[in-house]
Amino acid sequence: MNALQSRFARLRNITITRQQVRQQAILAARTALPMAVAFAVSSVAHAQSGSIDMSGATNVMNSFKTFALYAGAVICLGSLIFAGIRMMSGRFQDAIPGLFGALFGAGVLGWGAGWISSLTGQTVTQ
Repeated sequence: MNALQSRFARLRNITITRQQVRQQAILAARTALPMAVAFAVSSVAHAQSGSIDMSGATNVMNSFKTFALYAGAVICLGSLIFAGIRMMSGRFQDAIPGLFGALFGAGVLGWGAGWISSLTGQTVTQ
């Protein structure tokens, strides 16, 4: 209790000068100024949101989606050929990575294209 009382006694004896108040006000203004600028700019950005043309982004996403479809098909087909050759030669253990590659290619083909088409929030067609 004695340490607590001495802390309160020290706080009571502190004198606050005008210079300290001015320094704290400047510090508060420096802290609040970036936030005020961000709020002012965000209101302008919200006002512009209705006039943004997303047709260019949709075209780019269509290109990415087409690439994902072709890449997935090539990965899947190549892996199946790799696995088939290994199986026909009797090395079934060596064919297992090819089968997993075919699954990966199928995932790129299905999920990748669907994920890419959902990024713009619009209907993306091929």
